[in-house]
Amino acid sequence: MRLVTQHLVLRRACAQDLDGLHAVLSHPAAMRYWSTPEHASRDQTRDFLQTMITEHCDDFIVEHAGQVIGKAGAWQSLELGYILHPDHWGKGLAREAMGVLIPHLFAAHDAAEITAEVDPRNMASIALLSRFGFRETHRAERTLLWREEWCDSIWFALARADWSGTATARAGSC
Repeated sequence: MRLVTQHLVLRRACAQDLDGLHAVLSHPAAMRYWSTPEHASRDQTRDFLQTMITEHCDDFIVEHAGQVIGKAGAWQSLELGYILHPDHWGKGLAREAMGVLIPHLFAAHDAAEITAEVDPRNMASIALLSRFGFRETHRAERTLLWREEWCDSIWFALARADWSGTATARAGSC
């Protein structure tokens, strides 16, 4: 499956994505608000990639100009997750990816909502989710120990009934 936008291709992961994905997941700034610190080794990224390939999740590699620049998708019970290499921040690419990913998730799954968990310091993610109509559902303190620092969480949800569904994707085969 492929989701295509003006500048991006979202596609299923394959073993050849290791180098590109490692460039993202080993970058300290990219991983600052992720659930784990940056990957210290290619083996760690290889394990992560293998999970993307073999698990039954709706997760995609994000490509720009033929280069792997991140990943985006949903895991268990449609919890949204996305990450881009910092070289691609501030260009509207995360917004573009979400514009095809969200309609895909609602079309492919019979779920009442899509959820997301965000560190309250990650203002860019909060703004992105808000732009797509996600609403804050609750907050909690000290939800994740990241290295030696406790982090808080804000949970968001986008109800199917609230989704405008204006963006569409061109679907193709792998």
